[in-house]
Amino acid sequence: MILQGTDSYTAPSFSLRQRLARQLWDITWMVLFRPTPRPLHAWRRALLRAFGARIGDHVHVHPSVKVWAPWHLTIDSFVGIGEGAVLYSMDHIHIESYAVVSQGSYLCAGTHDFNSPNLQLTTAPITLKRHVWLCAQSFVCPGVVIAEGSVVAARGVVSKSLHEGWGVWAGVPVRRVGERDQQVARP
Repeated sequence: MILQGTDSYTAPSFSLRQRLARQLWDITWMVLFRPTPRPLHAWRRALLRAFGARIGDHVHVHPSVKVWAPWHLTIDSFVGIGEGAVLYSMDHIHIESYAVVSQGSYLCAGTHDFNSPNLQLTTAPITLKRHVWLCAQSFVCPGVVIAEGSVVAARGVVSKSLHEGWGVWAGVPVRRVGERDQQVARP
């Protein structure tokens, strides 16, 4: 967990145990995860599970996906995470079934309190509901919940939760620009 009251300019924000676990994961990612051929999704799922991630069936996590802390990650079944996506899981990230996180997208569950004298690290969970599609290079801020069936257009920035489902969202920050047909939903 986050150490409170530390000076982020001179001291770590996490315990030694947390930093050692992350170091072990980083080495595993570099040596066993990242260099794997694209079709070896089962191998990468197994590595994520070995580090505490809860991963469903038929999940495709591409080799260049960067996960900050797998033990803060839940991915339900039938999910795809595209090349170069970053799951900055300083807090819990939950991706529900049939969601797609396209290439280069960034889910950021941590930030700093810019009004605190020590720039205190803060975190908040992120949830992508069923059938969400984050298009290429989308950015999701800490504490955001994206409603079922939502599509975030390429390079959209989601800074607040999207409570209305089955919409198309675009811009910086995103705003609703269209509707999505619910007929695309699987059970």
